[in-house]
Amino acid sequence: MLVPYEALLSLPQETLQAMIKEYLLTQLEDGSFSDVNEEQLFQATERCKLALKKGELVVEYSEDDESIAIRHREQISARVND
Repeated sequence: MLVPYEALLSLPQETLQAMIKEYLLTQLEDGSFSDVNEEQLFQATERCKLALKKGELVVEYSEDDESIAIRHREQISARVND
């Protein structure tokens, strides 16, 4: 199930920040932010928020394992069409 963007706005900021950080961690090959400074992390977070607003990224809630994750819209569309 996709979580509407408007619903994300009602989440506590800490919750949304944690979801974005988790998403960004999955985007790095080594899984750490050791080579990323605070400014780069801030910029990546802002780009992620903008992509969520534009619908390029979506938040998916899985009822099967009760998890929530940020995904590219294309990932969701490809999985549905398979």
